[in-house]
Amino acid sequence: MPRFASIDGTLIHYEVQSGGAGKTPVVFLNSLGTDLRIWQEVADELETTTRLLIDKRGHGLSDCGATSIAALADDVAGLIDHLAWQRAIICGVSVGGMIAQSLAHRRPDLVAGLVLCNTGTKIGESSAWNQRIDMVTDRGMDAIADTVIKRWFSNNFRTKAPDTVAGYRNMLTRTPAQGYVATCAAIRDADLTDTTKYIRVPTICIGGTDDLATPPECVNALSDFVERSQCHILSGVGHLPCIEAPGFVASQIRSLQDALS
Repeated sequence: MPRFASIDGTLIHYEVQSGGAGKTPVVFLNSLGTDLRIWQEVADELETTTRLLIDKRGHGLSDCGATSIAALADDVAGLIDHLAWQRAIICGVSVGGMIAQSLAHRRPDLVAGLVLCNTGTKIGESSAWNQRIDMVTDRGMDAIADTVIKRWFSNNFRTKAPDTVAGYRNMLTRTPAQGYVATCAAIRDADLTDTTKYIRVPTICIGGTDDLATPPECVNALSDFVERSQCHILSGVGHLPCIEAPGFVASQIRSLQDALS
């Protein structure tokens, strides 16, 4: 059931999907240009776990507003506090993984473990982000859609599931340009190297050989930074394993739950 909460003056849309007691709950954080629905196949495989899915500010049904990785992490912390949850596994993909890293630094009391998918301590170069910001500002979301889709999904997935890919292209182009541009700038300006290296909770890093946005070397470097981490690079998978390989992502969350029990 969709729910809304005002977190420090910003309206955040979220869903709580109830599961059984006794397992560490999971918080899902979505990528740039997507909303919480990208996690649904993973969430469906965790039906005995309580799950929190969130539209970050500027995406889905959440408000736009001043955006930085720290602000996005504070939104997540505020929502977890609003729900009176204790420690959870934080699972984020792309910028969602950066938000998860920031949350682990800013509010370690809320984080039992991390699943960091297709992300890094720093993603991309400033010049590339500025070019994308300018293009969206001048020409709208549709101008970048085809290029982004090729970065999101492996060629094999685009070939075998064209209707699914078309649906996610719709999700991308219907993202508010204001929210998208603000999040691009937040990613451009973020370098989490000095804080992520102090993360001490159990962490699983996941990447894909066909990811053009955060290639395997980016994910491997992140794993090397985090002391208690494992790293899995999936063959033939692009930037969004929650869509291309949801069963694997769910299995890694379950393994982390087992380790924490």
